[in-house]
Amino acid sequence: MAPPAARLARLSRTVSFSACHRLHSKSLSDEENQKLFGKCNNPNGHGHNYKGKELLTHVIDPVSGMVINLTDLKEYMQEAIMEPLDHKNLDKDVPYFAEVVSTTENVAVFIWENLKKLLPVGTLYKVKVYETDQNIVVYKGEETISE
Repeated sequence: MAPPAARLARLSRTVSFSACHRLHSKSLSDEENQKLFGKCNNPNGHGHNYKGKELLTHVIDPVSGMVINLTDLKEYMQEAIMEPLDHKNLDKDVPYFAEVVSTTENVAVFIWENLKKLLPVGTLYKVKVYETDQNIVVYKGEETISE
């Protein structure tokens, strides 16, 4: 009898975190920033209740029956997302955003890079960040290559 085929599954987990930021690029003048970012360029910043949804894909372990132990995943997300971002001013409290505009796109990249360091290689499939119910960014680790 042939051994059972390996089964691939996708697993997601969501966390919620609150943070404030100001959309402002050091590469632009104050007038250009105001024109580009509007009210999101308020010098005092503004806040969001973000949701981060991480999707992993991997073969189901035949012994445990899991893609990953959810307790481990919860700990990885605590370290990669909650500790650096929750109840923080992204621009002032998170060194990554000192030189990178704190858009939701860049928050998704930040989360991806942090999780990638902690998760088993090749398991992170995508990161989905909800800034609001209407503004959602999906990042899959894709990069472009300059020629």
